[in-house]
Amino acid sequence: MKVNIFPLVSSLHNQNKINKATQKLLNELMSISNIDFKISTIEELYDCDLSLILIQSGGSEGLFLENFSKLRGPFYLLTYGNNNSLAASLEILSYLKDNNLDGEVLHGPNEYIIKRIKEITKSNTKYRFGVIGKPSDWLIASNVNYQTAKRLHNVELVDISIDKVCDCYKESNNDKKPRFNYDENEMDKALRLHKALETIKEEYDLDGLTIRCFDLLGKLKTTSCLSLSLLNKEGIVATCEGDIPTMISMHLLNTITNQVGFQANPSRIDIENKKMILAHCTLPLNMVEKYYLDTHFESGIGVAIKGYLKEEKVTIFKLSRNLKDYFVTTGRIIRNLEESNLCRTQIEVEIDKDIEYFLNRPYGNHHVVIYGDYKNEIKDYMNKIK
Repeated sequence: MKVNIFPLVSSLHNQNKINKATQKLLNELMSISNIDFKISTIEELYDCDLSLILIQSGGSEGLFLENFSKLRGPFYLLTYGNNNSLAASLEILSYLKDNNLDGEVLHGPNEYIIKRIKEITKSNTKYRFGVIGKPSDWLIASNVNYQTAKRLHNVELVDISIDKVCDCYKESNNDKKPRFNYDENEMDKALRLHKALETIKEEYDLDGLTIRCFDLLGKLKTTSCLSLSLLNKEGIVATCEGDIPTMISMHLLNTITNQVGFQANPSRIDIENKKMILAHCTLPLNMVEKYYLDTHFESGIGVAIKGYLKEEKVTIFKLSRNLKDYFVTTGRIIRNLEESNLCRTQIEVEIDKDIEYFLNRPYGNHHVVIYGDYKNEIKDYMNKIK
């Protein structure tokens, strides 16, 4: 990662002393990270992954205003604990906020500064996701505003026809297919579809996708369950039924925790005992302890995943359709189920709190499950969304 820094210092201060303090700070930051910090001119400032303004001393506020027309937000003010660096930064940030401009002071232990730099860089990264065939007809509470997705989450949504998938499917082959012990004909169709989705990902330069997968039942006589599982295993966010809020929810979890997630339907809820069953026919293969292949539940065709998840702590997360409100809770997987009347992968989770949400004010059907307790990290991240 490359971080450029534009320094500001008052002429009242000893420049050599200031430069030594600055170099000491940068050396310490580089020693605990893989980030390349470089002092730059204002002309070079934005040719990097993240641009910082280093407030080297008190009295720099006027210099900031002199250069303001050449700067662009959001404004990240790097400070250290001497030469009134912090005091000047607070004055500058107050000015920015009074003018409705985004900014933040980066100050504190070096570990905290590095953590925030990495979080900011991730949140400023632009992503491109494909919406293949629009949301399924039953997802009546899952449409989103595309401009809101771009403004809040730097996610560009690209509409792609389901016919494009069919065309790529017809042209695909399985010369390098992974080997699975399953019905050869069904496996051939599922892996040809996987190749088609990989082709679309490359052609449209996508970071992830969601697909109106039930349309494939009639058009291609197969399902996308296996392909979505493989894509997520590879770190490419992929959800079914054209569910855009769930796709972005899964993307945010990946950004915050570096984990892939299980997109699941709440199937049964026991309010009094705070337990619920979640199920679906696809999940990332690297989430499971073991798995076998089966047909897609509703249609009885294709290749779906019957996975067994680890019985441990989990976080459950979902964005609302406005992409700003959200639900998050923690729980523990207490068992994997083997029921014939549910989607293939089935888990029972004991919920820590707020299980009433699902019956009183849910944000749609699908929710995303990841391993571990990341409730606080998710809240911290979402609190920064404006």
